[in-house]
Amino acid sequence: MRTARGSAAAALAVAAALASTAGAPAPHHPPPTRLYVAPWGDDHGPGTFDHPFATPARAQRAVRAVAPHMTSDVTVNLRGGTYRLTAPLRLTPADSGRHGHRVVYQAYGYGTAHQEPVTLSGGRPVTGWRPDPGRPGVWRADVGGLETRQLYVDGRRAPRASLGAPLPGRLTLTATGYTTTSRLPLSWHRPADLEVVYRYDYVEGRCGVKAVSASAPARTTITMDQPCWRLARSLYGADALTRTHDVENAPDFLTRPGTWYLDRSRPGHHTLLHRPRAGEDMTRTEVVAPTLQTLLSGTGTSASRPLHDLTLRGLTFAHATWLAPNEPGGFAAAWSMYMRPGRAGDITAHTVPGNVTFRYADRVTLTGNRFVHLGAQGLTLTAGTSHTTVTGNVFTDISDGGITLGVLPPATRGTNAGNRITDNWIHHIGAEYRAASAVWNSATQDTLIAHNQVDHVPYTGILSGPSEDLRGLTRRNRILGNRVFATNRLLADGGGIYLRGDQGPSYADGALVARNVVTDSPGAVWNVGIYTDDSSNRITVRDNVVHDYVASIGGCSENWGNRPVRNIRYTANYWDDKVPAWLARRPYPGAWPPAPDCGDPQHLHFTANTLLTPTAPCTTHTPCTAITATAGPRRPYRGQLGLGPR
Repeated sequence: MRTARGSAAAALAVAAALASTAGAPAPHHPPPTRLYVAPWGDDHGPGTFDHPFATPARAQRAVRAVAPHMTSDVTVNLRGGTYRLTAPLRLTPADSGRHGHRVVYQAYGYGTAHQEPVTLSGGRPVTGWRPDPGRPGVWRADVGGLETRQLYVDGRRAPRASLGAPLPGRLTLTATGYTTTSRLPLSWHRPADLEVVYRYDYVEGRCGVKAVSASAPARTTITMDQPCWRLARSLYGADALTRTHDVENAPDFLTRPGTWYLDRSRPGHHTLLHRPRAGEDMTRTEVVAPTLQTLLSGTGTSASRPLHDLTLRGLTFAHATWLAPNEPGGFAAAWSMYMRPGRAGDITAHTVPGNVTFRYADRVTLTGNRFVHLGAQGLTLTAGTSHTTVTGNVFTDISDGGITLGVLPPATRGTNAGNRITDNWIHHIGAEYRAASAVWNSATQDTLIAHNQVDHVPYTGILSGPSEDLRGLTRRNRILGNRVFATNRLLADGGGIYLRGDQGPSYADGALVARNVVTDSPGAVWNVGIYTDDSSNRITVRDNVVHDYVASIGGCSENWGNRPVRNIRYTANYWDDKVPAWLARRPYPGAWPPAPDCGDPQHLHFTANTLLTPTAPCTTHTPCTAITATAGPRRPYRGQLGLGPR
């Protein structure tokens, strides 16, 4: 029941909003500067502390009503709890701060010992579990028209049911897929749900199966989805496609505890199947299925009319999916890109999108947030997003990469300048699409990537440079004081800090890589601590500590087409100068060139670098230990991130 006090406050708030839209605020009732939202609130209320709104979307409407007349920051305080979004929260220029002030969305008590945990979730709880009568040990739940590629059980990502092995039998490639000597695929139910996974070198992709049928003599035909099959053949080559890695998504594969499968055989009446882990009681266990593909988007209408002066802090963004790999185009992929047919029969690369994304945004701040349980990229800043600060956030359990920014495929033009990515912890990303980087900075200007910790990633730590040559767009980027380790845990040909492309017209306007500590990633066949690849140009590598990679520095100089690695200065670094046994050492440090079609780099300069050895490790060099002591997130961010004191 609404109280008289609540009704009066609501009437005053409505009157103030109506007055503001008429051109001036009510003379005796200035616009509120603090609004409140709570899971127990009421969207018909005034949004006060005692009578909060129930949804962020309602608070957004209230902010828009008062923003034109801001005389101070407007803060939306979200009380503790989970807000299950039924649609993305879409911010536009109407949600911007005005007159030098900011709009702030924050967890209530942000920055204090009493900060309340707030989650913006794009998932729906799955209930009504019962034993599946046809599969002992498997439980089922009716989920209507649910579409998702992820499932979270008791807060943990559950893997999709998989064969756990390559396609069986001796495979022969055809124009439409495979034939195999194995009859096993004929026994698999719902073959049109199957996905074949490919993993080798620096790529991991997947294509769906269209049909499985018997063919003579004693062979099985596997017809793959088009156009994915054509795209994969063009991208990976026919020989590579015979080396399948796994097969996913069939009810027959529900043999391992913790796995799941979504049965979509009856449109609009889907059934979720799950084999519980030991001790999981499906009548009590929390199961969440992501349904939204975007949790929050901030989009201006153009570079001249951006979303601006916005702060998001202390929030958790969780439970979002991404459904493009379900399409017939599948996920023929390299890095965080997937391919689709282009014009005139060519191939167009697209970038895996962010579950939180900003386009044409300026002066946005994201701090103290968590990006977790996500099905695409964590955060994307692109299409003219500049002067945005991403500080003190955690990115983990994300299907693809952590942060992407800049001119991203298919775009080839744009200006993204002055962004700062600092003091974040990015770890255990690439949970589903392995060729991901913790940070991918593509064709930006004056970007600072500093004092982040990146660890336990399947491919590259920090990638700076576009996928193709986009000359004239990149300059004055700085990669400083980061702590990077445990990269390339599944894929090769990447590194701790990976640069490619023209970084600027001069050393002064080029890239600076300094005071980073890049270590402890010895497992891949080929990976490089600080990797200057392809057409890297105008880079200063100074005062870094690099050891325990297959190679400390190096790369492939693409001398054909006037695309060599050139003009790189190495000064005052501490490294072990490892070179893999299969590669001949040059008379100068590093691993060059690593493949027959690579050439030698040009104009490398080495000054005052120190070789680390088993008898003279970093701890025996005072400057080396000083660099190590200051790399990674700084105080007070370490405590906020959960890393503890240094």
